[in-house]
Amino acid sequence: MSQKTAAPSDSPEVLRLDNQLCFALYGAANRMTRLYRPLLDALGLTYPQYLAMLVLWEQSPRTVGALGDALDLDSSTLTPLLKRLEAGGLIARRRDPEDERRVIVDLTDKGRALRDRAIDVPEKLFCALDMPLDAMAALRERLKAVAR
Repeated sequence: MSQKTAAPSDSPEVLRLDNQLCFALYGAANRMTRLYRPLLDALGLTYPQYLAMLVLWEQSPRTVGALGDALDLDSSTLTPLLKRLEAGGLIARRRDPEDERRVIVDLTDKGRALRDRAIDVPEKLFCALDMPLDAMAALRERLKAVAR
């Protein structure tokens, strides 16, 4: 494990906003959401809905539990999001006939067709960030490590 150096705990530098990792992550997350907004507005999706659709485009059908695990969301957060996607005709939810406690989420034809319209979202976002792809990939991997 590498040695980490930090300012002494009694130093005023430790409480400077610009020195906070959490603030840098917060600002980056806000910036990403703002960059995505016009791209997703054109698709009729919010950012959390887009993330759910990404997971379903990878594999559908999925249980609500599996979807929540993939998105790191609990069912109380996920259920309203899924209801809105269902109201928009993008997904269908049904009880698992083998276990009535489980709800299965599947894409509708409209939901599958939306994938074709969304295919250029990542490229447009990369262009907006104006960051080399290798640097972006390295940053993504470091952030995944932080999230773990």
